[in-house]
Amino acid sequence: MKFDIVVVGGGLVGASLVAALKDSGLKIALIESREPAPLPDDESWDSRIYAISPGSAGFLRDHAVWQRMDVSRITPVYEMAVFGDDSSSHIQFSAYEVGTAELAFIIENRQLQSAVWEVLQSQQEHVDVVCPAKCTAITWHESHVGIQLEDGRTIETALVVGADGVNSWVRQQAGIEVSRHPYQQVGVVANYSTELSHRNIAHQWFRRDGVLALLPLPDNRVSMVWSTSEDHAAQLRELSANELCQCVAEASSYTLGELQLITEPVGFPLNFVHVEDLIKQRLVLVGDAAHGIHPLAGQGVNLGLRDVRNLTEILNERGLQSDVGDFMLLRRYECARKEDILAMEIVTDGLQKLFINSDPTLARIRNLGLEITNHLPFIKNRLMQHALN
Repeated sequence: MKFDIVVVGGGLVGASLVAALKDSGLKIALIESREPAPLPDDESWDSRIYAISPGSAGFLRDHAVWQRMDVSRITPVYEMAVFGDDSSSHIQFSAYEVGTAELAFIIENRQLQSAVWEVLQSQQEHVDVVCPAKCTAITWHESHVGIQLEDGRTIETALVVGADGVNSWVRQQAGIEVSRHPYQQVGVVANYSTELSHRNIAHQWFRRDGVLALLPLPDNRVSMVWSTSEDHAAQLRELSANELCQCVAEASSYTLGELQLITEPVGFPLNFVHVEDLIKQRLVLVGDAAHGIHPLAGQGVNLGLRDVRNLTEILNERGLQSDVGDFMLLRRYECARKEDILAMEIVTDGLQKLFINSDPTLARIRNLGLEITNHLPFIKNRLMQHALN
């Protein structure tokens, strides 16, 4: 089997790249170990959610993904309220103030996964979905890359795209260096119904015990992401449903009133991952294979989708260059992405370190910074413009 591009990893980012390139005239394959689970018939909610930026939503809409989702399960965010760890400092962001219809859309992971895979399955004449399948070896040659599958099949491609997550097997096989450190925190996620309306406002509290976010879901529901220490996360997950609801309501100053648990809390460890090189000969990394940031800004998936948008644009506008694995062509992608990724790494890592520090002087400075920034519209708008892309 010979292809122009083989994408390894069929998560949201990898599958979105294939969907975006389906009409490029290139011969493309997607290798994935398993298809996403079908959407349930009941009214249950996925505890894993994404805050999709307007720029990412537009990209997904352009490639027929957005239209396949149930609009009743998509929640626009019109405002965001961020609070410091004292009783008064805060900063408020508004879609109206930056001249846009919404700041973000809150969507369940399984809704997005299902929609993008529907696009792939409707385009089988342009895309080969090799699933279920597992890669066992990759060999780099001057003119192509050879990929060995567990079932004995061999695939040749001009370009391999590693979209196989933060512990990327493709990246490891390429020998690309990674700098990482654990935050020694766990992101605890769960969904709740609320006594009061969220009014399409996303709330976030920088607390001494971590960062608590309540993101609006349809009707009077919210999704919680509480990034906190490993010990505190364990304590939260050991609480009864009523005790957890009470704890979260108190931590959020009863902004949404009393809470009722919808989905059981689950946790995932938080790590910082910096990848030294985004490309190698006939190789490109995208999504979590290319970077890993703290979720406090809710920008991880958008960063990955911006990888896809840049790579799609470069491949579609390559002109007379017939070799999509050409190193200089791939350098254009790396140059386009490095600044954006580095900026997001610095901001999220810096904020995490700033707000976890217990020094009282530093606490006063960071809370004062929030309050001052809230009264400087120009700076607020500059902060928001990047997040809207």
